[in-house]
Amino acid sequence: MKEIILIKNGELVLKGLNRNTFEDILIKNMKKALSDIGEFTFTKSQSTIMLEPADEDIDLDDATDVLSKVFGIAALSRAAVAEKDMDDIKRVAEEYLSEELDTAKTFKVEAKRSDKKFPFKSPEIQQELGGFLLSKHHNLKVDVHNPELTVTVEVRDTHAFVRGNNIKGAGGMPVATSGRAAVLISGGIDSPVAAYMMAKRGIELVAVHFASPPYTSQLAEDKVMELLHRVAKYSGPITTYVVPFTEIQEQIKEKCNEDYFTLIMRRYMMKISEILAKHQRCSALITGESVGQVASQTIYALGCTDAAVSMPVFRPCIGMDKVEIISISRQIDTFETSIQPYEDCCTVFTPKHPKTRAKLEDVLKEEEALDEAPMIERAVMGARKRVIK
Repeated sequence: MKEIILIKNGELVLKGLNRNTFEDILIKNMKKALSDIGEFTFTKSQSTIMLEPADEDIDLDDATDVLSKVFGIAALSRAAVAEKDMDDIKRVAEEYLSEELDTAKTFKVEAKRSDKKFPFKSPEIQQELGGFLLSKHHNLKVDVHNPELTVTVEVRDTHAFVRGNNIKGAGGMPVATSGRAAVLISGGIDSPVAAYMMAKRGIELVAVHFASPPYTSQLAEDKVMELLHRVAKYSGPITTYVVPFTEIQEQIKEKCNEDYFTLIMRRYMMKISEILAKHQRCSALITGESVGQVASQTIYALGCTDAAVSMPVFRPCIGMDKVEIISISRQIDTFETSIQPYEDCCTVFTPKHPKTRAKLEDVLKEEEALDEAPMIERAVMGARKRVIK
């Protein structure tokens, strides 16, 4: 029995004259995601994209699992191909969905007839197929409001497609439809969630990680790369910079008031990230900050941090509490990696009494003691670049 995958592309249907462009990018992203699984033919039709495997040996379980993480897909389903004949539709539905029909207690049939020449109207298809399936499966009862199983028949130009329940997609917008941005990625819980959330809105990600050996270990860096690998299952490949930050942190510790240390450190991270972001044609920065979570994330501190750069700074977690952020991190499978106890550079040299109501003029005065330009140049030149998939 021939089997395909049907993709429902959600909010892309609202894109009007630009819709084809968005759909083409979605198809490009799906091809990349499926490249290790096999070749597929992609066909666009109304609000659906049909994927037909080039080889019948392709594992569609693996394919649907991969596609469920591709942004821009609202829902997807595997479907069997039937002839545009009511008897063949009945036969295919009975054979293809036999296991689901045997185990479900309630069901309904939905029909969509885009080919108006087909002799049965949608309500007639539903009645015919529903009655047939009830006669074969005495465990079933009809429930049109909340069925365990929805059997859907789509009658299109050349064939009819029969499918069971939809698989929920990742939603959002296809990555690379909303520009590029650089995410400041640490080993914590928040920044991978922020990266995921912005990728979901179509942002193509670049990542910047700050390492401070010997204060931070290779294990800490490996942890961050694993987090990016998990985010990349949704976002696609992530160009990543690992920036040497030891010199800057030691200079701040030596020359600046301890109370300002974290804030000044964050400002230098933003300055360096902006330079690297521009190299990668990014138009914004992304951080995982949430108002009030720690001393460097008060509204006053965030204002001082933003003043260090000219790019917009996106903070998708800004109004979320920790429970909400953790919930998303569990959903995208980053939480267990994030809580591994390897210290990153954000936690070394932490002041005992950090400023929570800092004034920008005071921060700038503290920074006058630092030889800024050469330090930043050395950090940028020393950054190691890699691509995480």
